[in-house]
Amino acid sequence: MARDTETNPQNSTPSAGYTTRSAGDRILMQLKMHGGLTAAELGKRLGTTGEAARQQLARLAETGLVAPESIRAGVGRPRQVWSLTAAGEARFPDTHATLTVELLESIRAELGEAALETVIAARERRAGSLYETAMEGCDSLDEKLAVLTRLRSAEGYMADWYAAEDGTRRFVEHHCPICAAATACQGFCRSELAIFRQLLGPSVDIRRDEHIVKGGRRCTYVVSETR
Repeated sequence: MARDTETNPQNSTPSAGYTTRSAGDRILMQLKMHGGLTAAELGKRLGTTGEAARQQLARLAETGLVAPESIRAGVGRPRQVWSLTAAGEARFPDTHATLTVELLESIRAELGEAALETVIAARERRAGSLYETAMEGCDSLDEKLAVLTRLRSAEGYMADWYAAEDGTRRFVEHHCPICAAATACQGFCRSELAIFRQLLGPSVDIRRDEHIVKGGRRCTYVVSETR
């Protein structure tokens, strides 16, 4: 079973398509996957020292990819937490964003909203069929989530899942490679949720808790078995 990646750094392996090559790249990946972290936390996740991580952060800050924020919690010195800047976020691209949005706008303008919904539905059927084939032989919810995580990561969503303390599971997508398209037409987000519900079956409830296109750092889904 997968474990909570917020407390288990060994499960934070980069997704397919985002293989890191340098210490700086690995830091950017960790901040993308986990949000704000201190230099000490980054050092622990990367298997190095906090000072080594701090040196890398300083270099990344000089290029405008990361920035620190002082956060005070109780007594004592404030914690310096590092996060990606807009330039850092841009290192994780939205695939063919401009062209995709232009095509969607053209379909809507020339053929109407119904035609756009037809395109989304066709995409939903194709993706659902491919995912179902990959999940053949999966009996448990955990097995299905593991396959879904692998498939979505291969598509660039940097997916992960873990068992939460409340008995539910969390399916997380740290990146949206079609964010521009999903922002221009949120039918894509509705369609993807429908695919997940179909794949996991009627005995599983899944709802979106965080949403990138609505300002969230990631897309998070709460998954629970209803019987």
